Amino acid sequence: MEPLITYYLEMTSSTELKAKPLPAELTVVECELQQYPFNRFLYQLVGDPWGWTDKLALPDAEWQRQIENPDHRTWVAYHRGAIAGYYELQRQGNEVEILYFGLVEQFFGQGFGGPLLSHAIEQAWGWAGCERVWVHTCSLDHPRALRNYQARGLRLYHEQVEGA
Repeated sequence: MEPLITYYLEMTSSTELKAKPLPAELTVVECELQQYPFNRFLYQLVGDPWGWTDKLALPDAEWQRQIENPDHRTWVAYHRGAIAGYYELQRQGNEVEILYFGLVEQFFGQGFGGPLLSHAIEQAWGWAGCERVWVHTCSLDHPRALRNYQARGLRLYHEQVEGA
């Protein structure tokens, strides 16, 4: 069995972002009216290929508490009317975590990952008082996830190995 490696990455200045522009055929919309069942749907839609299951057992009240918090925001990317991906941001003081980020499997390889991640980082930095943006990914996520984070300017600051 392969060890599980979790990678923690950060950006401490908005000037470090190496952005890729959104293609014209990708529209990204913020869910200004939070609906926790929609977030649960997005979590499953994007996370299923990667085994995202840790939150699925949470009761509705916990989903609602997390999603409908003013320090939590969600964006959805659409391509030709279909959900292409999404991301969630969570503010903690002067830091913003990219809590969840990903594309729907049918949109892999279409060049949407870098632009959507750039959008996520830009929105995180746009949150008043943000001094640090961070994210974690692991060896179970998409094989290009870590490379995409680093290509956008996020720096690896910690690596955790389990099961070695």
